[in-house]
This record gives sequence, C-alpha cells and structure tokens, in this order.
Amino acid sequence: MAGGGGDEHGGGSGGRLESILTDASSPWTRRAWAAGGIELRLLARLAAPAVVMYMINYLMSMSTQIFSGHLGNLELAAASLGNTGIQMFAYGLMLGMGSAVETLCGQAYGAQKYEMLGIYLQRSAVLLCGTGIPLAVIYAFSEPILVLLGQSPEIARAASIFVYGLIPQIFAYAINFPIQKFMQAQSIVLPSAYISTGTLLLHVLLSWVVVYKAGLGLLGASLALSMSWWVIVAAQFAYIVMSPKCRHTWTGFSFQAFSGLWDFLKLSAASALMLCLETWYFQVLVLIAGLLPNPELALDALSVCMTISGWVFMISVGFNAAASVRVSNELGAGNPKSAYFSVWVVTAVSTLITIILSIVILCLRNYVSYLFTEGEVVSNAVADLCPLLAITIILNGIQPVLSGVAVGCGWQQFVAYVNIGCYYVVGVPLGALLGFVFKLGVKGIWGGMIGGTVMQTAILLWVTLRTDWSKEVEEAQKRLNKWEDKKTEPLLAGVSNGN
Repeated sequence: MAGGGGDEHGGGSGGRLESILTDASSPWTRRAWAAGGIELRLLARLAAPAVVMYMINYLMSMSTQIFSGHLGNLELAAASLGNTGIQMFAYGLMLGMGSAVETLCGQAYGAQKYEMLGIYLQRSAVLLCGTGIPLAVIYAFSEPILVLLGQSPEIARAASIFVYGLIPQIFAYAINFPIQKFMQAQSIVLPSAYISTGTLLLHVLLSWVVVYKAGLGLLGASLALSMSWWVIVAAQFAYIVMSPKCRHTWTGFSFQAFSGLWDFLKLSAASALMLCLETWYFQVLVLIAGLLPNPELALDALSVCMTISGWVFMISVGFNAAASVRVSNELGAGNPKSAYFSVWVVTAVSTLITIILSIVILCLRNYVSYLFTEGEVVSNAVADLCPLLAITIILNGIQPVLSGVAVGCGWQQFVAYVNIGCYYVVGVPLGALLGFVFKLGVKGIWGGMIGGTVMQTAILLWVTLRTDWSKEVEEAQKRLNKWEDKKTEPLLAGVSNGN
C-alpha cells in the first residue's frame, strides 16, 4: 500500500496514533489517554474550522430568511418554503454527489496518491454542473410544482419569486462542494472558514441594500444569496491555485477529468441518494406542514424551529466532515485501529456539544422566534415545538457523525437503503398519521420524523460497532486501485479502460 501512513501527510496522525493503539505492552487506559490527546488535537484542527465554515454558510441562508421575515409573515412563509421546500432539493443533491469526492479524495490522500485529488475534483465539478441544468428547469417551474403539491397559491407565488433568484446558486453549489471536499480531504479547512466569515459580512450588507434600500424584496434577497455563494467559490478556487499546500494535489486542468465519467456518475449517484434521502426528509416535513389547517402559522413556526435546528445541525455537519476525513485518511494509510478510535472520539464530542445546546434552546424557548418575526402567535407556537426541537438537536449530534463515518468508508449505498426504510417507510407515514389522523398537527409530523431518525441512528450505531476495520482497510485499497488513473501509476488499473 502506497504511503502506509508513514509521513506527516498520510492519515493525518502520521502513524503515531496507530502505533500507540497497537502497543500491547502499555495498559489500555494509558494508551487511550495518549491516543485521545492526539485525536482531539487533530479533531480541533479539522472540526473547529469546519464547524465555523458550515455555520457561517448556513447563517447566510438564515440571514436571508430573517430579512425576508421582516417584510411580513407571508414573505417569511414564502422564503421558508423556497429555502427548505425547493432550495434544499438542490442542496441535498449537490452535497450528496460531492460526497463521492469526499470518499475518494480522503482515501487517496491517506495513501499519498496526491495527484489524483485534482482529477477527482474536476470530474465531480463536470458532473454536478451537468446536473444543475435540469435543476434550474425545476426552479423555473417552482410555482406550479408547489401548487400541484397542495401549497397555498398565494404562498407558492411568493415562494417562486424567491426561488428564481436562487438559480445561479445551483451552479455555485456544483463547483463549491467538490472544492470543499477536495480541501477537507487534505485537512485544509481554516482558509474556508476565513472566506465564509468575510463573505457573510458582505452578504448581510448586500442583502440590506437590495431588500430595503433598492426595494427588490424577496427576489433581491435570494439574488444576494446566490451572489454570495459565487464569492465563496471564487475565493476558494483562488486559494487552491495559489497555495503551496495544494501544489501536489492541484496540477491544473486536465482532460482526464472527462474520462470515466459514467463510472464516476454511478458512484456519485449512490452518494447523492444517501444524502438526498436525508435532506429531503426535512423538506417533506415542511411540505406536509403546508397541508395543515392554517398553513401560514404552521409554516412560520416550523420554519423558525427548522432554521434553528439547521443552524445547530451545521455543527454536526462540521463533525460529519471531520469523521469522514479522519476515517478515510486512516483507512487509506492502512491504520484500522486509528480509524475505529477516531469514530468514537468524534461521536462523543459532537454529542456532548449538542446536548448543551439543546438545554440552552429550551431555556430560551419563549424568545428565539423574535429573531425572525415579531408575532406573539408565532412565538407561542415556536415555544410549543421547542421540546421536539431539543430532541432533534441531540439526535443530530450522533446521526450525522455516523453518516460521515459511512462516507469515509464508502458505505453510501447501504446507508441509502437504511434511509429509505427509516425515513420514508417509517418516519413520513408515522408523521402523517400523528399529524392528520390523531390531530396533533405539526407536532405529530415532527414526532414521526424523530421516530425515523431514532431508528436510523440505532442501525448505524449497530453497523459501526460490528465493523471489521482491518477489512475496511483492504476495501479502501481496492477502491483506490479501481479509481486510480493508469497514466498516474502503471501498477494500478485506470478508470479510462473501464475497470
């Protein structure tokens, strides 16, 4: 196996973690303490800036929703439906397809196959841009689609105006997510956090100008969001091209990016299915809530809670990225015990943080809605939903991390099947039953969602506990051999000849 985790790049820990964990002459408690120190330092360097980056990126959407909400309750409902009901469709698809890069780049970097990372990035960007074309058509017809799904014509019309301005964002996603995964695989996360922070400040100023000063309303708010995402893409790509940290992994544009696209599409599709089924689950929740009596109040209360949940979820997404990078790097470097140890350290830290945050949100349950709207009726509805919000936040401290482990190992197809069963066979029908038949309204719909998430989390925990990590190292090497280009190393089979 190339690299073997011997240098400082391969596997992130340079083999130190594996040597500590395999040292049978030392007591387990001493080994765990020493290994924990190394893992927490690696995690802090990787997860902390990733959490900041994802939270700030989400804050851009959140601030857009806040600007829209202060235009009126109809605008808040429209922005919520457009953001969560339509935009999350593209977000889930693009992020899901991008996770194929996460698996391949992470394992290739661990195995010191640095030159392939840039090829994987370009292949993914080509595929995602192609996928963005039909998505743009869906955005263009969002109003009749929403009406067909049973939404109020007034809300659907306002939401479609918001969605029109998000069409450029689709193609920003198509380039951003491959770039993001390319950088994360190399534990380059801090520059992205700086870029996102600067862009957020620009975005808030731009949104204030176009919404209130220029009077462009919902369309101006969403156009500002699209423009901000393109600023992030341009800045991150400039960093890749100019930074010496990427000199071995980015060697310029290559025609190899257009080879083996069909096989790469199949891998990306499995990744997309896994992530889409998860992100669309929350989208379905919003769409079902739009069918309830008094849908404007239901959507307003739900949008506030889902926005808060989504913002806190960005912490878990940061840990998801950390888990994926740590596991894929260690598997690629041939370090099974390090991969296993990383899983549980990341899961424990993420869970502890989300428990603390859920307690804080419960304490502030009567006040949080005033960030989004000034209505007392909405505030009372949000306070009523906060216990369910707290449970969701805690579950989101565990489940996304385990999904990150799945991406690091390349289990996307298996997790897609789990998501279908837990979310759509159990969660959605249970939510509809509780919400409409038992008259529990939005609380019943959300309760069903929680039931599906609990089942999915339990299955992923069981599978992770039973994993043979030495076998996963072998599978990682097989995957690298399959996807390595023949031009790069004659010993390995190339994508271009169909292997």
